[in-house]
Amino acid sequence: MLSAIREFFDRHIDPPSPEREQHAIQLATAALLVEVARIDSESTEAENAAVMRAVREKFGLEADEAAALIELAEAEMRQAGDYFQFTSLVNRHFSAQQKLAIIEMMWRIAYADAALSAHENHLMRKIGDLLHIPHGDFIAAKMRAQQPLQS
Repeated sequence: MLSAIREFFDRHIDPPSPEREQHAIQLATAALLVEVARIDSESTEAENAAVMRAVREKFGLEADEAAALIELAEAEMRQAGDYFQFTSLVNRHFSAQQKLAIIEMMWRIAYADAALSAHENHLMRKIGDLLHIPHGDFIAAKMRAQQPLQS
């Protein structure tokens, strides 16, 4: 696994640079997206596809690059003791609108399997609080994420 991580960094990042910081932001965002799919221990194919779609759209990555980032994000999330290391990076680098877009992506992943577990709902509330998303905006993002399901 470490060689895969090192290879990813070698291919996409030069030694300490703004690109490395950008990669850390991408990794933090991907980790939050991945956590929604895995939080209830029942990661479905629909949720995994939603994570892949969100990562590719958010960062403009090819499928193999997105898969490598997702794999790295999964490893980071397994090692993490909490979400603060990810949300603090997002808070430092993203605007309120960008953070709201992440919350909406997370809601879309949570609803990808047409079911919202108690674990997913709890995670979403926790991340929404850590990203300082106003409650009204949080609920509006949730409603927008549900719309394709209701059509």
